[in-house]
Amino acid sequence: MFIFEDIGFKYGIVVKEANWEVDHIHILFEAKPSTNLVKFINSYKSASSRMIKKQYPVIKKSLWKSAFWKTGYFITTTGGANIETIRQYIERQREK
Repeated sequence: MFIFEDIGFKYGIVVKEANWEVDHIHILFEAKPSTNLVKFINSYKSASSRMIKKQYPVIKKSLWKSAFWKTGYFITTTGGANIETIRQYIERQREK
């Protein structure tokens, strides 16, 4: 199960699309305006970091001060953009 969906459920967030590149991820999700996105993102980063380190212990050797994720993130609204266009963009992230 994709951990983002597990944590999203606790915050009332529904994942619509997700994909990643070597150094970042793209996730399209639906949230209520009252959702505390800061808590959600921090919860996701903490839980996924623990899970990844547990499943792949060798990765700990490559980390700086045991930090898996950088401290920052970027969130924006779709602002009326065509959701299908955004979904396709995310789907194609690893197609190079």
